[in-house]
Amino acid sequence: MRREEIRVAGLAEPISHYTDAVRAGDLLFVSGLVAVDADGNLVGGDDVVAQARQVFDNLRQTLAAAGCSFGDVVKVTLFLTDVSDRSRINSVRQEHFGESRPASTLVEVSALAVPGAKVEVEAIAVMPS
Repeated sequence: MRREEIRVAGLAEPISHYTDAVRAGDLLFVSGLVAVDADGNLVGGDDVVAQARQVFDNLRQTLAAAGCSFGDVVKVTLFLTDVSDRSRINSVRQEHFGESRPASTLVEVSALAVPGAKVEVEAIAVMPS
């Protein structure tokens, strides 16, 4: 089975011992992404919608670096510091996934690794043939 670690140009350096994504055979595993810019600065301040836009843009970049798109995503996990924000970020999610509907899990957490982050998303995609 082929295994390839993927670092995405334009994304911040990981804050720990991990990479942006790992391709394992026909699957792509995307690490949790938060709303940071290329320098690791939080984007969107206290606005969960602005943060979600940055997170999904970071996800788009990560998928593209591996040759995938949102249509290839089969599973997403969303972590929110306030589960009531789910309805606020749904439109951002729909903008990116369009008609594609991956399996999904939503978890409320007390905090995320980046101070001030309100949303984190990880994903699994199937590599296109």
